[in-house]
Amino acid sequence: MQIFFTVREHLSESTPCIYLLGENFDNLPSTFSDTFPVSSLVNYFENEYTPTTIFLDNQVVFAVPYLAPVQENYVHKEKMRNQGHLVAQLIKTHSFNKLQVFADAILSKESLLCFLEGLNLGSYSYEKKGNSEDYFRDTLQVEVVFSSETETIEQEELEKLTTLCDAVWLTRDLVNEPPNFKKPALYGQKIEEFGKEAGFETEIWNKERIETEKMGGLLGVSQASGQDAIFAKLTYSPKDATNDTPIVLVGKGVTFDIGGANLKTSMPALEIMKSDMGGSASVIGLIYALAKNNIPLYVVGLLPITDNSISNKGLVPGDVITMRSGATVEITNTDGEGRLIMADALDYAKELAPELVIDLATLTGSAVRAVGEEGAVFMGNTDEILKRALEKSGRETYERLVEFPLWGEYKDYLKSDVADIKNVSGGFAGAITAGKFLEHFVDFDWIHMDIAAPAYLMKASSYRGKSGTGTGVRLLYHFLIEQFS
Repeated sequence: MQIFFTVREHLSESTPCIYLLGENFDNLPSTFSDTFPVSSLVNYFENEYTPTTIFLDNQVVFAVPYLAPVQENYVHKEKMRNQGHLVAQLIKTHSFNKLQVFADAILSKESLLCFLEGLNLGSYSYEKKGNSEDYFRDTLQVEVVFSSETETIEQEELEKLTTLCDAVWLTRDLVNEPPNFKKPALYGQKIEEFGKEAGFETEIWNKERIETEKMGGLLGVSQASGQDAIFAKLTYSPKDATNDTPIVLVGKGVTFDIGGANLKTSMPALEIMKSDMGGSASVIGLIYALAKNNIPLYVVGLLPITDNSISNKGLVPGDVITMRSGATVEITNTDGEGRLIMADALDYAKELAPELVIDLATLTGSAVRAVGEEGAVFMGNTDEILKRALEKSGRETYERLVEFPLWGEYKDYLKSDVADIKNVSGGFAGAITAGKFLEHFVDFDWIHMDIAAPAYLMKASSYRGKSGTGTGVRLLYHFLIEQFS
């Protein structure tokens, strides 16, 4: 059920209500009168800190317990998002088209926004069936009511939150779609549609243009496929942008990764390889949110898009290809395809004189094994101030990051006897050597984010849900606004 938020001045006595309780049940709305079961809720919340449903005479109320602030504020904010998710699960058992939220005087503005964020994102489900182009989603209008003592939230803030959540939904939808519904050409059409809707420009390069650009990595990976690769360039350049040179976002767009000659055989690894374009989906969702919310930032997205198939035309271990940069690469593992297509995009980014380049990719199983699904791995050559700011945004959005090193010694892991560099080291430090490979193609401030672990979950995790999560959209939206707008 798709949610959008609005401000309402007064509570309705009949509209279903989410009531965020104060520490001592203070400031109880008069609409609840004597029918609100205060004593029973006090007893319930002594043992349980999860929301519950109350059926009054003419109203359904979802009571949310008070959560005391903790020293680490970002932890409290995440708890509020989780409470929002739990209420979303309660709501799913009813058929509402309108709901109101009463904000208690004790609740801070940021806590309420996090609760609403969790409520929205926790309501997500993938509801597209077969080859239909339509999503069968109802809408739910959530009206936010403030007490006289509450720090209010402006309608514009609620609309921006709605748009950001919509962008995460969009990202999740792209990841969750079956692979035959997002083959490169179809994916390109969807990107163009999103650009028209949100207000950013799109260029979709065909095979001939990719050949003209000499993108040997993208061409090499795609040569086994029956589907031509595309390269998508997304440009959001508002007149009031605070940056003269663009922030460039590069997203891995492998629409299905069978592994090539190094065939993936394990389940469920192969089953979820429709998610290997998660980095590109997050870039699309992020630029969609920035554009629709009129954030004054000049941003360019670069998305190399192909599948990684197997055929007698495909790359095999031992092949040597020439990249767009002119560097030669020995292919030691065809399942290391993401870094090949990303390297061509990174080389093209040099022509844009970027202020900063951030790439996102579901790149390595090594990153998954290192930190699990609780966070993403990042590394890069940019200054420490920006790295720490990125980590802070990761905490604030609870899309946490762990920095891995790019020590010079790791370059030796990628030495080749027949080319400038090989694509996979075949040894230790797989996530790092993948980043080290990408570093070979950059000469600008750069951050690499390996989101392989949190981008797609095999079981539900609070408001992130199951399957595609939209990892990176909220994090980078927060980071870019904090650091550049």
